[in-house]
Amino acid sequence: MKRQRILRKIGSFFSYLVRYWKKNLAIIIIFVVILLATPFPIRALISRSFDERVFSNMGEVPNIKVALVLGAGLEDKDDASDILEDRVLTAVEMYKLGKVDKIIMSGDNRTITHDEPSTMIALAKENGVPEEDLQPDYAGRRTYDSCFRARNIFTLSELVVITQEFHIDRAVYICSSLGITTYGVVADRRDYEGEFYLKIRDTYAFMLAIWDVNVRKPEVVLGDKIEI
Repeated sequence: MKRQRILRKIGSFFSYLVRYWKKNLAIIIIFVVILLATPFPIRALISRSFDERVFSNMGEVPNIKVALVLGAGLEDKDDASDILEDRVLTAVEMYKLGKVDKIIMSGDNRTITHDEPSTMIALAKENGVPEEDLQPDYAGRRTYDSCFRARNIFTLSELVVITQEFHIDRAVYICSSLGITTYGVVADRRDYEGEFYLKIRDTYAFMLAIWDVNVRKPEVVLGDKIEI
């Protein structure tokens, strides 16, 4: 009898859940849609505040001493992904135009088989940038880390960050929020696989960036200051 009572209680509970969901399904759906949609206007509103500092035409960018190139993954141990290659090549072009004097290659280097900065520097050297004007940053694990280290390790007060359109406003926002006068150059040189997904993902990553900058302030690998 005790077992039957328990089963009846379980059955009643699930019946209640079904009735609750049926009764409130529309409200739940509306709430979820609002929750998922809210980051998009927030991102657009914040990005509008620095639109004038983001450029697709690098010829319009003011001359700035240092460019910051952000890591974007490797295809294998020594090959840059398409996204990363385009960031590096855009930085090379800016250097040759005389828009920047030095380039920081900031990326992840936590394993032997994943050394983004070294791959980035090798690619820039292959395309004509002398090694003395290339500065590796081996602890740029996230955009936040790269910007934080640009301010606190490389002691920069101004830079131009080079990345793709789907990511540029987040990068400019983070670096600016950490005390750097930041310009952005869009590095799109082709269509990218999964680009629509990247745009959606980066919108939610923007919300995390707001949290990181204003609340969480995550730990970053530090070290001795480096003069560029």
